[in-house]
Amino acid sequence: METEQFSTESRQVSMESKQFSTEFNHVSVLLNEVLDNLDIKTDGIYVDGTLGGAGHAYEICKRLGDKGRFIGFDQDEEAIHVSKERLAVFHSRIDIIKSNYVHMKQILYSKGIQKVDGILLDLGVSSYQLDSAERGFSYREDAPLDMRMDREQPITAKDIINRYPEAELTRIIRSYGEERYAKSIARNIVKERERKEIETTGKLVEIIRESMPAKAQNGKGHPAKRTFQAIRIECNQELEVLSQALEDMIDLLRENGRLCIISFHSLEDRMVKNSFRKAENPCTCPPDFPVCVCGKKSKGKVITRKPILPSEAEREANSRSKSAKLRVFKRVEE
Repeated sequence: METEQFSTESRQVSMESKQFSTEFNHVSVLLNEVLDNLDIKTDGIYVDGTLGGAGHAYEICKRLGDKGRFIGFDQDEEAIHVSKERLAVFHSRIDIIKSNYVHMKQILYSKGIQKVDGILLDLGVSSYQLDSAERGFSYREDAPLDMRMDREQPITAKDIINRYPEAELTRIIRSYGEERYAKSIARNIVKERERKEIETTGKLVEIIRESMPAKAQNGKGHPAKRTFQAIRIECNQELEVLSQALEDMIDLLRENGRLCIISFHSLEDRMVKNSFRKAENPCTCPPDFPVCVCGKKSKGKVITRKPILPSEAEREANSRSKSAKLRVFKRVEE
């Protein structure tokens, strides 16, 4: 009877999925790989810290039974609205929260949830945010400089571009964007803003182009890509948030729980990799010590010694998946 009921619900889910709003389009990256590695239990508790268009979330919820529970976080009001709409069929087992995932542990504790069976983060900017010109994320559209994932926060990309000292802009563009022409770009931003405030993405792209040699402008990828990435990361404090949340998320996992993180640039990936390694082997004793005396115990094991990458078919079907890397950590308590 339970199997029949679940099957009926699955058919209902399939029909309702066709009625989804198309305003928040986002192709879920590494979907099957995430589902496989979360190792979903029908009665488990699962958390998505970056709901976006709810693509991963929808498939997770489909695999939960009546006793299962799903909690989703996002700081983007429009993502929250669309997620509630798309996941409405699972109303009895979902909880959608407008908040940055850095507050996950605190919020779950307030709801009486001490441990969960799986957590997913799909980092970076969503396809919807990139395609919505007015959000100011894209270097391909001329729009106001914004780049806020949470539009209630006070600092915008415009504030960063027009207020930060030249040395700080150089550091951000070089560190977060890994842009070799960071110093030239920052210098020209400051020169232009002394003449007139920089207000649009189009003007910023123009400055970036003028700061680079012709060969670099005509190379692989858009010349503004790295700088826009850097400003977006600074605007949303993305690396600080990830750094603060990693240990909390590992601690939230129950025995055999999984943490799956999809990153899209080397800074995030390196941070995730190092955090997972430290959680697996936290010992700080000198290597020549015969036994561990620091007392730090392993929290589990790294499932992915090398990151899982999109298949060739996925990369061809979704160009935005090309830089995606999935890393997985499994909680195992000693």
